[in-house]
Amino acid sequence: MAASVPTGHISTARLRRTRARRVPRGVLVAVEAAVPILLVAAWWVASASSTNAFFPPLQTILRRLVEMSAAPRFWLDVGSSLGNLFLSFALASVLGIVLGTVFGLVRPVSWFVDPVLHFFRAIPPVALVPIFVSLIGFGNETRIVSITLAALFPTLIATIDGVRAVDPVLKMVVRAYRMPLPTRVALVTLPAASPRILSGMQVSLVTAFIVMIASEMLGSSSGLGAATLLAQQSFAIADMWAGILLLGVIGYATSALFGLLRRGVLRWYIAAQQMGREL
Repeated sequence: MAASVPTGHISTARLRRTRARRVPRGVLVAVEAAVPILLVAAWWVASASSTNAFFPPLQTILRRLVEMSAAPRFWLDVGSSLGNLFLSFALASVLGIVLGTVFGLVRPVSWFVDPVLHFFRAIPPVALVPIFVSLIGFGNETRIVSITLAALFPTLIATIDGVRAVDPVLKMVVRAYRMPLPTRVALVTLPAASPRILSGMQVSLVTAFIVMIASEMLGSSSGLGAATLLAQQSFAIADMWAGILLLGVIGYATSALFGLLRRGVLRWYIAAQQMGREL
Protein backbone atom coordinates (compact mmCIF):
# COMPACT_ATOMS: atom_id res chain seq x y z
CA MET A 1 0.00 0.00 0.00
CA ALA A 2 1.49 3.32 -1.04
CA ALA A 3 2.23 5.78 1.69
CA SER A 4 -0.03 8.81 1.67
CA VAL A 5 1.57 12.22 1.32
CA PRO A 6 0.07 15.02 3.40
CA THR A 7 -1.81 17.56 1.32
CA GLY A 8 0.04 20.42 2.98
CA HIS A 9 3.39 19.12 1.66
CA ILE A 10 1.98 18.92 -1.88
CA SER A 11 0.64 22.48 -1.71
CA THR A 12 3.92 23.80 -0.31
CA ALA A 13 5.98 22.05 -2.98
CA ARG A 14 3.68 23.30 -5.72
CA LEU A 15 3.91 26.85 -4.34
CA ARG A 16 7.71 26.69 -4.34
CA ARG A 17 7.81 25.42 -7.94
CA THR A 18 5.44 28.20 -9.05
CA ARG A 19 7.57 30.87 -7.38
CA ALA A 20 10.69 29.42 -8.96
CA ARG A 21 9.11 29.57 -12.44
CA ARG A 22 7.80 33.13 -12.00
CA VAL A 23 9.74 35.72 -13.99
CA PRO A 24 11.06 38.51 -11.73
CA ARG A 25 9.35 41.87 -12.13
CA GLY A 26 12.68 43.56 -12.85
CA VAL A 27 13.27 41.29 -15.84
CA LEU A 28 9.84 42.10 -17.28
CA VAL A 29 10.43 45.85 -16.88
CA ALA A 30 13.85 45.53 -18.52
CA VAL A 31 12.36 43.68 -21.50
CA GLU A 32 9.56 46.24 -21.87
CA ALA A 33 12.11 49.05 -21.84
CA ALA A 34 14.54 47.27 -24.17
CA VAL A 35 12.05 46.67 -27.00
CA PRO A 36 11.39 50.35 -27.87
CA ILE A 37 15.09 51.15 -27.42
CA LEU A 38 16.03 48.41 -29.88
CA LEU A 39 13.40 49.63 -32.35
CA VAL A 40 14.73 53.19 -32.16
CA ALA A 41 18.30 51.92 -32.59
CA ALA A 42 17.26 49.90 -35.64
CA TRP A 43 15.49 52.95 -37.08
CA TRP A 44 18.60 55.07 -36.46
CA VAL A 45 20.89 52.61 -38.24
CA ALA A 46 18.50 51.89 -41.12
CA SER A 47 17.90 55.57 -41.87
CA ALA A 48 21.41 56.90 -41.20
CA SER A 49 22.43 56.97 -44.87
CA SER A 50 18.96 57.63 -46.30
CA THR A 51 18.69 60.12 -49.17
CA ASN A 52 14.96 59.55 -49.63
CA ALA A 53 13.12 62.85 -49.17
CA PHE A 54 10.15 61.04 -47.63
CA PHE A 55 12.26 58.94 -45.24
CA PRO A 56 14.83 61.27 -43.65
CA PRO A 57 17.43 60.03 -41.14
CA LEU A 58 16.21 59.70 -37.58
CA GLN A 59 18.87 62.13 -36.36
CA THR A 60 17.42 64.76 -38.70
CA ILE A 61 13.93 64.13 -37.33
CA LEU A 62 15.11 64.40 -33.72
CA ARG A 63 17.06 67.57 -34.48
CA ARG A 64 13.96 69.09 -36.06
CA LEU A 65 11.86 68.03 -33.05
CA VAL A 66 14.24 69.88 -30.72
CA GLU A 67 14.07 72.97 -32.94
CA MET A 68 10.28 72.84 -33.01
CA SER A 69 10.11 72.58 -29.21
CA ALA A 70 11.79 75.98 -28.93
CA ALA A 71 8.78 77.68 -30.55
CA PRO A 72 5.81 78.78 -28.38
CA ARG A 73 3.40 77.42 -31.00
CA PHE A 74 4.70 73.91 -30.36
CA TRP A 75 3.69 73.97 -26.70
CA LEU A 76 0.32 75.52 -27.54
CA ASP A 77 -0.36 72.55 -29.83
CA VAL A 78 0.80 70.07 -27.17
CA GLY A 79 -1.36 71.75 -24.53
CA SER A 80 -4.40 71.83 -26.81
CA SER A 81 -4.09 68.12 -27.65
CA LEU A 82 -3.47 66.95 -24.09
CA GLY A 83 -6.20 69.21 -22.72
CA ASN A 84 -8.78 67.81 -25.13
CA LEU A 85 -7.57 64.26 -24.50
CA PHE A 86 -7.73 64.32 -20.70
CA LEU A 87 -10.94 66.36 -20.48
CA SER A 88 -12.74 64.07 -22.92
CA PHE A 89 -11.37 60.95 -21.23
CA ALA A 90 -12.54 62.20 -17.83
CA LEU A 91 -16.02 62.97 -19.17
CA ALA A 92 -16.22 59.57 -20.91
CA SER A 93 -15.08 57.77 -17.74
CA VAL A 94 -17.62 59.50 -15.48
CA LEU A 95 -20.50 59.04 -17.92
CA GLY A 96 -19.50 55.44 -18.64
CA ILE A 97 -19.30 54.45 -14.97
CA VAL A 98 -22.53 56.22 -13.96
CA LEU A 99 -24.62 55.00 -16.90
CA GLY A 100 -23.02 51.55 -16.84
CA THR A 101 -23.87 51.13 -13.16
CA VAL A 102 -27.50 52.10 -13.78
CA PHE A 103 -27.83 49.84 -16.84
CA GLY A 104 -26.13 46.97 -15.02
CA LEU A 105 -28.35 47.18 -11.94
CA VAL A 106 -31.68 47.86 -13.65
CA ARG A 107 -32.27 44.93 -15.99
CA PRO A 108 -35.38 46.28 -17.78
CA VAL A 109 -33.43 49.37 -18.85
CA SER A 110 -30.62 47.24 -20.27
CA TRP A 111 -33.08 45.31 -22.46
CA PHE A 112 -33.73 48.48 -24.43
CA VAL A 113 -30.21 49.90 -24.23
CA ASP A 114 -28.14 46.83 -25.15
CA PRO A 115 -29.10 46.75 -28.88
CA VAL A 116 -28.26 50.45 -29.23
CA LEU A 117 -24.92 50.00 -27.47
CA HIS A 118 -23.89 47.07 -29.63
CA PHE A 119 -24.92 48.97 -32.77
CA PHE A 120 -22.77 52.01 -31.96
CA ARG A 121 -19.93 49.82 -30.70
CA ALA A 122 -19.70 48.28 -34.18
CA ILE A 123 -19.09 51.70 -35.76
CA PRO A 124 -15.37 52.65 -35.97
CA PRO A 125 -14.80 55.57 -33.56
CA VAL A 126 -13.03 57.69 -36.20
CA ALA A 127 -16.14 57.46 -38.42
CA LEU A 128 -18.07 59.50 -35.84
CA VAL A 129 -15.90 62.59 -36.31
CA PRO A 130 -17.38 63.75 -39.67
CA ILE A 131 -20.89 63.24 -38.28
CA PHE A 132 -20.28 65.59 -35.37
CA VAL A 133 -18.54 68.11 -37.61
CA SER A 134 -21.66 68.15 -39.80
CA LEU A 135 -24.01 68.50 -36.81
CA ILE A 136 -22.06 70.87 -34.57
CA GLY A 137 -19.58 72.50 -36.93
CA PHE A 138 -15.87 73.10 -36.54
CA GLY A 139 -14.49 74.10 -33.18
CA ASN A 140 -12.98 72.81 -29.97
CA GLU A 141 -16.41 71.78 -28.67
CA THR A 142 -16.81 69.45 -31.65
CA ARG A 143 -13.52 67.75 -30.89
CA ILE A 144 -14.38 67.29 -27.22
CA VAL A 145 -17.83 65.85 -28.02
CA SER A 146 -16.37 63.52 -30.67
CA ILE A 147 -13.61 62.23 -28.41
CA THR A 148 -15.94 61.85 -25.41
CA LEU A 149 -18.60 59.85 -27.23
CA ALA A 150 -16.07 57.66 -29.02
CA ALA A 151 -14.30 56.88 -25.72
CA LEU A 152 -17.56 56.37 -23.83
CA PHE A 153 -18.50 52.92 -25.11
CA PRO A 154 -15.55 50.80 -23.85
CA THR A 155 -15.96 52.09 -20.29
CA LEU A 156 -19.76 51.91 -20.46
CA ILE A 157 -19.85 48.30 -21.68
CA ALA A 158 -17.11 47.20 -19.27
CA THR A 159 -18.99 48.76 -16.36
CA ILE A 160 -22.24 47.04 -17.33
CA ASP A 161 -20.47 43.67 -17.57
CA GLY A 162 -18.62 44.25 -14.30
CA VAL A 163 -21.75 45.19 -12.37
CA ARG A 164 -23.65 42.19 -13.72
CA ALA A 165 -20.77 39.85 -12.88
CA VAL A 166 -20.62 40.69 -9.16
CA ASP A 167 -20.55 37.47 -7.12
CA PRO A 168 -24.12 36.41 -6.20
CA VAL A 169 -22.92 35.38 -2.74
CA LEU A 170 -21.63 38.91 -2.20
CA LYS A 171 -25.00 40.29 -3.25
CA MET A 172 -26.76 38.04 -0.73
CA VAL A 173 -24.46 39.21 2.07
CA VAL A 174 -25.16 42.84 1.19
CA ARG A 175 -28.91 42.23 1.24
CA ALA A 176 -28.60 40.50 4.60
CA TYR A 177 -26.98 43.61 6.08
CA ARG A 178 -29.75 45.77 4.55
CA MET A 179 -27.35 48.32 3.14
CA PRO A 180 -28.90 51.35 1.41
CA LEU A 181 -28.49 51.29 -2.37
CA PRO A 182 -25.96 54.19 -2.58
CA THR A 183 -23.80 52.57 0.11
CA ARG A 184 -24.08 49.18 -1.58
CA VAL A 185 -23.01 50.61 -4.94
CA ALA A 186 -20.12 52.65 -3.52
CA LEU A 187 -18.70 50.06 -1.12
CA VAL A 188 -19.50 46.75 -2.81
CA THR A 189 -20.66 46.89 -6.43
CA LEU A 190 -18.12 49.31 -7.89
CA PRO A 191 -15.09 47.86 -6.04
CA ALA A 192 -16.09 44.35 -7.15
CA ALA A 193 -16.53 45.56 -10.75
CA SER A 194 -13.38 47.73 -10.73
CA PRO A 195 -11.10 45.24 -12.58
CA ARG A 196 -13.38 45.26 -15.61
CA ILE A 197 -14.10 48.98 -15.31
CA LEU A 198 -10.42 49.91 -15.33
CA SER A 199 -9.75 47.59 -18.26
CA GLY A 200 -12.51 49.36 -20.16
CA MET A 201 -11.08 52.74 -19.19
CA GLN A 202 -7.71 51.75 -20.61
CA VAL A 203 -9.36 50.90 -23.94
CA SER A 204 -11.24 54.21 -23.74
CA LEU A 205 -7.96 56.08 -23.28
CA VAL A 206 -6.50 54.53 -26.44
CA THR A 207 -9.72 55.26 -28.34
CA ALA A 208 -9.72 58.86 -27.10
CA PHE A 209 -6.13 59.32 -28.27
CA ILE A 210 -6.91 57.99 -31.76
CA VAL A 211 -10.03 60.13 -32.17
CA MET A 212 -8.18 63.17 -30.80
CA ILE A 213 -5.67 62.93 -33.65
CA ALA A 214 -8.39 62.35 -36.25
CA SER A 215 -10.53 65.25 -35.01
CA GLU A 216 -7.57 67.62 -35.09
CA MET A 217 -6.70 66.60 -38.63
CA LEU A 218 -10.24 67.37 -39.79
CA GLY A 219 -10.71 71.11 -40.03
CA SER A 220 -8.67 72.17 -37.00
CA SER A 221 -5.89 74.74 -36.81
CA SER A 222 -4.53 73.71 -33.40
CA GLY A 223 -3.22 70.52 -31.87
CA LEU A 224 -0.52 68.03 -32.77
CA GLY A 225 -2.73 66.26 -35.31
CA ALA A 226 -3.37 69.51 -37.19
CA ALA A 227 0.33 70.46 -37.05
CA THR A 228 1.38 67.06 -38.39
CA LEU A 229 -1.13 67.22 -41.25
CA LEU A 230 -0.05 70.77 -42.11
CA ALA A 231 3.58 69.65 -42.25
CA GLN A 232 2.65 66.83 -44.63
CA GLN A 233 0.63 69.16 -46.88
CA SER A 234 3.48 71.69 -47.03
CA PHE A 235 6.05 68.92 -47.73
CA ALA A 236 7.92 69.59 -44.48
CA ILE A 237 8.65 65.88 -44.21
CA ALA A 238 11.01 66.10 -41.23
CA ASP A 239 8.38 68.09 -39.32
CA MET A 240 5.76 65.49 -40.24
CA TRP A 241 7.91 62.63 -38.95
CA ALA A 242 8.70 64.64 -35.80
CA GLY A 243 4.98 65.06 -35.15
CA ILE A 244 4.32 61.36 -35.72
CA LEU A 245 7.18 60.41 -33.40
CA LEU A 246 5.94 62.78 -30.70
CA LEU A 247 2.40 61.44 -30.96
CA GLY A 248 3.75 57.90 -30.60
CA VAL A 249 5.73 58.84 -27.50
CA ILE A 250 2.73 60.60 -25.92
CA GLY A 251 0.43 57.67 -26.71
CA TYR A 252 2.87 55.15 -25.24
CA ALA A 253 3.50 57.28 -22.15
CA THR A 254 -0.17 57.87 -21.35
CA SER A 255 -1.01 54.19 -21.79
CA ALA A 256 1.96 53.13 -19.64
CA LEU A 257 1.09 55.60 -16.88
CA PHE A 258 -2.51 54.44 -16.81
CA GLY A 259 -1.29 50.85 -16.67
CA LEU A 260 0.78 51.71 -13.59
CA LEU A 261 -2.23 53.43 -12.02
CA ARG A 262 -4.42 50.43 -12.79
CA ARG A 263 -1.93 48.00 -11.22
CA GLY A 264 -1.70 50.20 -8.13
CA VAL A 265 -5.47 50.44 -7.69
CA LEU A 266 -5.99 46.72 -8.36
CA ARG A 267 -3.08 45.50 -6.25
CA TRP A 268 -5.49 43.49 -4.09
CA TYR A 269 -7.04 41.87 -7.16
CA ILE A 270 -3.70 41.01 -8.77
CA ALA A 271 -2.43 39.53 -5.49
CA ALA A 272 -5.58 37.42 -5.15
CA GLN A 273 -5.17 36.12 -8.70
CA GLN A 274 -1.55 35.17 -8.06
CA MET A 275 -2.49 33.37 -4.85
CA GLY A 276 -5.19 31.48 -6.72
CA ARG A 277 -2.75 30.35 -9.41
CA GLU A 278 -0.16 29.32 -6.84
CA LEU A 279 -2.65 27.27 -4.84
